[in-house]
Amino acid sequence: MGGPLGAVIGKYPSSDGSTTQAGDGIIKHNRKCRDVVFLVLFIAFWVAMIVNSSFGFNQGNPLRLTYGLDYKGNVCGDRHADPDLRELELRYWMNPNQVYESGSKDNQAKISNARTICLLDCPIPSEDSLNWVCDYPEGEVRMSVDEWIDRNYDYFADLTPDLRNTSLQLQGPCYPVIFPSVNVYWSCQLIARASNVSLRHWKEMGGVNIVEDIAVDRSIHGLINSRSLVLKRYVADIGKSWGVLIVCGGILPVFLSVIWLLLIRHFVAAMPWITVVLFNALIILVTMFYYLKAGWIGNDSISPIIGEHDPYYHVSAREITHLHAAAVLMTVVMIISVLSSIAIVRRILMATSVLKVAAKVIGEVQALIIFPIIPYAILAVFYMFWFSAALHLFSSGRVVQNDCNTNCCAYDLKSKRVSCDRCCGYSIQYTSHIAAAIFFHLFGGYWATQFFLASSATVTAGSVATYYWARGGTSPKISFLPVFSSMKRLARYNIGSVALGSLIVSFIESIRFILEALRRKLKAANSAPESWFGRMVYNCSQCLLRCISWTIKSVNRNAYILIAITGKGFFKSSELATDLIISNILRIGKVNVIGDVILFLGKLCVSLASTLFAFLMLDTHKYNVGHNKISSPVFPVLVCWFLGYVVATLFFAVVEMSIDTIILSFCQDSEEHQGTAQFAPPLLLETLNDQTEMQRLTQ
Repeated sequence: MGGPLGAVIGKYPSSDGSTTQAGDGIIKHNRKCRDVVFLVLFIAFWVAMIVNSSFGFNQGNPLRLTYGLDYKGNVCGDRHADPDLRELELRYWMNPNQVYESGSKDNQAKISNARTICLLDCPIPSEDSLNWVCDYPEGEVRMSVDEWIDRNYDYFADLTPDLRNTSLQLQGPCYPVIFPSVNVYWSCQLIARASNVSLRHWKEMGGVNIVEDIAVDRSIHGLINSRSLVLKRYVADIGKSWGVLIVCGGILPVFLSVIWLLLIRHFVAAMPWITVVLFNALIILVTMFYYLKAGWIGNDSISPIIGEHDPYYHVSAREITHLHAAAVLMTVVMIISVLSSIAIVRRILMATSVLKVAAKVIGEVQALIIFPIIPYAILAVFYMFWFSAALHLFSSGRVVQNDCNTNCCAYDLKSKRVSCDRCCGYSIQYTSHIAAAIFFHLFGGYWATQFFLASSATVTAGSVATYYWARGGTSPKISFLPVFSSMKRLARYNIGSVALGSLIVSFIESIRFILEALRRKLKAANSAPESWFGRMVYNCSQCLLRCISWTIKSVNRNAYILIAITGKGFFKSSELATDLIISNILRIGKVNVIGDVILFLGKLCVSLASTLFAFLMLDTHKYNVGHNKISSPVFPVLVCWFLGYVVATLFFAVVEMSIDTIILSFCQDSEEHQGTAQFAPPLLLETLNDQTEMQRLTQ
């Protein structure tokens, strides 16, 4: 081959200026550390990740993602609060008039300033008397929290006449239970149907007027379904379903990936058909589960109500709307997938011949089948740390008292007086640096994932290249020595190049994410470009970024092969890989495209199977009642799909990179020796000796 590759593959200049013959010399030549600047940047990134995560662990409290705040600023369910709230997890709004005012269009009051308290269960009106919910016992009310709970939060009968009078003015310390309530995502949703018995007793005792209006229901419902609380619940779902993530996102994909690779090894002719049929069956089943959870099929839809409740109570939730949207999206994806599968039926025979090469490679490089366990174990540890830090970062912030202008007063048991200057509610204050820390954490997680995938691919490429250019080796099977040697070369010389390649992919994907976030923000503010030109510019920019991202990922994969073979830096290896691809586009293109389609469907089969099992596990009793009840299966299932795809990519990279490395080496070997490959292993030549296969690879 002409151009710069002639000095790289076939013969390589040694450090003294002489040339080394291909074979051992092509891998075992003197190397230098490449892209050191990006190695230093990657190390600095890890230091920053640790510092950033430490901030989250120090400032965050994952309980905030699920539970609300009380009138003291405590997080419900927090055992370190004053008083101890470890069993008191439900947030209840005590003053019904404050709730009404916050839901009224003619009032500036906010529901976040309404008085709340943490309880064990949601209060319901009495059928023959008037129930009360009183403040935490303190000051002149001398009883323990346990006694207060045993008395159903009611010590109104023990109050002095003055305190009873302030309670009748809805200023505490006790408040009447007039409206029934139901547990909706750990907040007591008031039902705007006042109890006639309780309301009559309240009026007979001389209590102030309590407004019965739909605004009582609407106010709390709007808060529970706000975007911020929905996002918090989604993030909390990931923490609650950690067992599902371990099984369906970690263990199951490994088992399925190994099974799939073994089936390719022994049933190569049938695997393309099995993969296509299995993929279609899995995507249909997953879509049906979305239909089930959305309530479009059967009676197994998700419910925002936790625990037993009156069957006539119906509460809507944004999570159900999101499930409807996901079901529609999955329907579209399912239809496109099935039609695409029908379209590629005629190409499946072609894919079978390509996978024969993969089967031969797996038979030759059996040691590499075990290698992905190493990056998998590292990634597993990283993801456990990353998800834990993410939960704390999303729940970080300072609990501060709101600055409200409402005219409210409440009795303070400690100061023994009615206070009108400290009756505002509490909220969690988020600053811009917390948003930056979350974005950095997300970017770091994606970069680290790409880095480990790239490192695994480079080690595989180096091991297979060693095997190829050593004329197939002296052993019929590759031992572990080339794998360890490739790992050593990567860690000593080219870890910076891998960091650079993975950084470029992460940077492009981050730009796409930012543009999409800006588009949504502008759309929400009604500032999105409405003209056809504005929409065209945006859509073209998104299409361009997708094309660039796909091209970079494709070039990166071949660049990692050249990095493993030549030891060059990332940019030089990318240039060499691009030249080699352009010069042999017909040789490489057919193998890569057809083989990659089946391998991609195989990865999707693994990830979809993980998703299906995640649905089944999340449908058990454990995740539908009590503390572990998830608000929606969307996020846990999505995370399981992502983890399953990453794990499958690690294991399938053995086949992908082996094929790519051998084909690149074979093409170059053929060109260096006038069309006859001199270093191809006999087992590969047996597969390629068929005239049809040789024609596909060399034309």
